[in-house]
Amino acid sequence: MNNEWLKQLPIKAITAITPVSGGDINQAYRLETAAKTYFLLVQPNREQTFYQHEIEGLKLLSQAALVPEVIASGQINGDAYLILSWLEAGNGSQYDLGKLVANVHQIHNDRFGFEHDVDGKLPKINTWQTNWGAFYVHQRLEVLAKQASEHGLWNQKRQDHLQRLCQIILNYYQTHETVPSLLHGDLWFGNVMFTTDGKPALIDPDVLYGDREFDLAMTTVFGGFDDQFYQGYNDTYPIQPGFQERLPWYQLYYLMAHLNLFGESYGGSVDRILSNY
Repeated sequence: MNNEWLKQLPIKAITAITPVSGGDINQAYRLETAAKTYFLLVQPNREQTFYQHEIEGLKLLSQAALVPEVIASGQINGDAYLILSWLEAGNGSQYDLGKLVANVHQIHNDRFGFEHDVDGKLPKINTWQTNWGAFYVHQRLEVLAKQASEHGLWNQKRQDHLQRLCQIILNYYQTHETVPSLLHGDLWFGNVMFTTDGKPALIDPDVLYGDREFDLAMTTVFGGFDDQFYQGYNDTYPIQPGFQERLPWYQLYYLMAHLNLFGESYGGSVDRILSNY
């Protein structure tokens, strides 16, 4: 991140650049000028299309939620970059956050999936489907199991339990209809925030159209969301009966994802869910 690189950005007269947390994928920086502050994401040695899915996601979420504004994206010296508006962090009401997520989930589609696949550390196969069970089993769970097997993180016992669960899910959604909702796609507490004026906001999306319970399950895996969040959600878009019974189906995906990303330290959590099936 030298001066020659920075000079090629469409932001001029930068007065300061400070590394900040940007997750485990991107290099992230706070860019300051005399007039404004920006959030810069950089992905070394990647095409500028790397950020296209995030840009699409922010645009879709902005229909119902406060999100960072996309300022510019491109490629410099072989590195992809994305510039967003800077949202200054503050405190706010989790009840309002729950309402915001519920409003996003009320943006519907007629099919499950998305316009394109996402090629990353965890591949997302987003081929359109009319049945949620088929989408979730074949394009999410089975994909992660295959990847875990390739990494030496899967075994026959896990596979046997997973196959039983997959059949339960497939059977269930043969007779139970669910509406495709716009999902954030990675709704853990690190991807929500409040601005200095108390407004809830969503960041770093990985959008698709799916069963809203898939998003809600992520809020339960690593904590941070309190009772007020779920109250605000329920008052706006009531959760369907039986959610608690289905919840482990979706928690499993995120735990399998972390098994693939971080190794066997997540194996026990995966097994605790699988052992019930």
